[in-house]
Amino acid sequence: MMLGWLFASPAERRLLGTSRFRGPTPWVIAIMSFSIMIIAATGLALANTAGALGEAIEARYAVVVPNGAQNLDALAQALKSAPGVTAVEAVTQGEMRRTLQRWLGPAAESADLPVPALVNFDTRHGADLRPIRQRVQAIAPAAQISAHRDRVAPLLRSMRSVQWLAFGLVLLLSGAAAAAVVLAARGALDTHRFTIEVMHGVGATDLQVTHLFQRKIALDALVGSLAGAVAGALVLLLLASGASFAGELMGGASLPPIDLLVLVLLPFTLTILATWVARMAVLAALRGTL
Repeated sequence: MMLGWLFASPAERRLLGTSRFRGPTPWVIAIMSFSIMIIAATGLALANTAGALGEAIEARYAVVVPNGAQNLDALAQALKSAPGVTAVEAVTQGEMRRTLQRWLGPAAESADLPVPALVNFDTRHGADLRPIRQRVQAIAPAAQISAHRDRVAPLLRSMRSVQWLAFGLVLLLSGAAAAAVVLAARGALDTHRFTIEVMHGVGATDLQVTHLFQRKIALDALVGSLAGAVAGALVLLLLASGASFAGELMGGASLPPIDLLVLVLLPFTLTILATWVARMAVLAALRGTL
């Protein structure tokens, strides 16, 4: 039975002479699991937000008309009838000044402050901008067409950089958890060196001794991983339902089922990693020094 080593008899449990879940290993893995859960959820949320934002602005453009526009309605009508245009939204000079009042106050109403008018429009995928640009230039020669994706590109790059940083931190924390397991395994071997020598003396193989230590570390890792993951999930739920910047961020970037499945599998993946690392560390120590 492939997983038979997980189930030990009372006599086998007494060989190590320690109570289950006692020691720093479960706590260290719980902290790592908690951190990994939070960071992974943040990275996935950023990836989803960047993807949704990129899709939303992929075919969105703005016509900027300097110093307002007396013929803004005519420009909007020309865009609506242009081939490939699917939606048009005109932003008058008055609306622009009311928006600027949030930052400039009464100075936003000054006649000395040049405020452009805007016409936002969406196009079908692959639409040709040349006929649209010709119609705009015919009505407002000074107008310029800019793509939203060009203006938002620095923000998207920053979000993707933070996303990859989060995934890199997940890998680093997993490596730190593996290193902690190696130290725990070597410490257990040193503590129970006499017991191991006795087991070897009565005919126990390295693999049988390894199963003994591997079982304990696997159970410690499972308990620690699940405890940290549950704590992380509670924090994420609090952020998703609370009213704060973090809550708004998580609420505005909900995770799809596939991402939730990834988060659910994280503690079990960490347990498998810890078990495999413990097995390799114990086998190497037994074959190399004992």
